Amino acid sequence: MRWILLISVFLSACRPCGYNYCMEGAQEFVLDSYQIAQGKSSILELEGEWVESLPCCYLEEYEDLIDEDDVLTIALFHPSRKDLVDSVTSIGQTVGYRVVNGQIYLPGLDPVRLAGLTLDQARTRIQGMYTQEIANVNVFLEYSERLHSKVELIGAVKIPEIPINGRIRLYEVLCLAGVPPGANLFKSYVVRCGEILPVDLYKLVHEGDMYQNIVMHPKDKIFIADPMASTVTVMGEVGLPQVIPVPSGSISLREALAAAGGIPFTGDKRCIQVIRGNIINPKIYRLSWNHITYLPNNSLLLMPGDTVYISEKPITKWNRFIEQLLPSSLLIDLGIKTRGLLH
Repeated sequence: MRWILLISVFLSACRPCGYNYCMEGAQEFVLDSYQIAQGKSSILELEGEWVESLPCCYLEEYEDLIDEDDVLTIALFHPSRKDLVDSVTSIGQTVGYRVVNGQIYLPGLDPVRLAGLTLDQARTRIQGMYTQEIANVNVFLEYSERLHSKVELIGAVKIPEIPINGRIRLYEVLCLAGVPPGANLFKSYVVRCGEILPVDLYKLVHEGDMYQNIVMHPKDKIFIADPMASTVTVMGEVGLPQVIPVPSGSISLREALAAAGGIPFTGDKRCIQVIRGNIINPKIYRLSWNHITYLPNNSLLLMPGDTVYISEKPITKWNRFIEQLLPSSLLIDLGIKTRGLLH
């Protein structure tokens, strides 16, 4: 309602007390559209937010270490000690070997400390301890379950947790989590240590920008937003005024008008206005149908929160005034005639 009030006051050429808007033409709209086309960080800058660039270190893989409460699957191979092989393998395949106080307990061995080791280092340590008693033994191990080394996903996903290993990256996690095709990747984000990372998920998934494909760390959180989390509004003299989802972070003005049913003959195609920014200090662009017709889509981009307003033709206002006035005059006329008949 406040937006409608602002638009009404704007159209009446009066500037309300406390409001400060600037009028821009098509050239400024095109320049801002090229900035919108650069992606999420540029759009956030237009909204007044400063976004830091993504550090290169976020793309680096790291050594994955065994942690407390990790569960390992361990198997042995030995040509003659079938009893030991079956015992170790049976436990490993059923309940697994959980790391408790940094160590695990294996048949025939003292407690083995594994916390802080890589899987390869753990295999070497276990094999070395068995070799002291039995020659020619081979050890195989892998993770069965991880309590801490995983990523949590919230929102529009099918799988809420994905284990990680120091090499798995964001794109793979999104694929494993079952993110729906229509998810709003512009409003989606990654949180690490309580801070939102400057990652553009839309560029990663839809444009293949591997610079966004960061390596995931333990306890990272990923939020996948609903399609309606970011929208633009088209109102005024259009076929069907409505709110349009913008899951990619931008939509062309031409597409938005088409989704709203176009501009009927009652609309003034010389006065197409795009309102951007907060209600106290909005930026208003004024375009015409010629701009819509001849400029390319990437020169006419809307971003989340924009409102498109199509004004009425002057004759439309007059016709509506007559339509409202006519029934009243007919009633007055009918009243006079009725009163005359009664007398």
